[in-house]
Amino acid sequence: MTNAPEWQYAVFNVLKKGGVRQVAYVPDAGHSHVIRSANADPDIHDVVLTTEEEGVALCCGAWLGGQRAVLLMQSSGVGNCVNMFSLLRSGDFPFLTVVTMRGEYAEFNPWQGPMGRATQAALELMGIHVLRVSRPEEVEEVLSAGLDAAFEAGDKVAVLLGQNLIGRKKWERK
Repeated sequence: MTNAPEWQYAVFNVLKKGGVRQVAYVPDAGHSHVIRSANADPDIHDVVLTTEEEGVALCCGAWLGGQRAVLLMQSSGVGNCVNMFSLLRSGDFPFLTVVTMRGEYAEFNPWQGPMGRATQAALELMGIHVLRVSRPEEVEEVLSAGLDAAFEAGDKVAVLLGQNLIGRKKWERK
């Protein structure tokens, strides 16, 4: 598990230190280090989802079972979860999601633009507190604050990892 940017190590370390025991995700390059690390850690159960809204229910179920869970997704997945976010309010569940952004900085794929621009507003409309990270040195502090807000204060929190943090994506020709 090498060659990942330092901020990706910080994401996993915050989750591990914060007692997260389940990591739900749809595979995403921006979360690849965290996914590989969770998969390799015997104390963390990693769950591959077929769609992101399953992860909302998984996080609620983990809480009911006495465990902390996090949902890793890309900004396009937020649109898939809007209806399921009502479960968070109805059951008053704490919730933490870490969202890699698309449709922002130097986006090459026009399909990513609309949801990328709507992600923060969609989360906020559903009662989820949004924290945004744009610089690598902010990752540990902001994610740690979000984790505490979720699991100590019972808040619903999304930490958005800006596309400029992740870097440019380009079409690859073969």
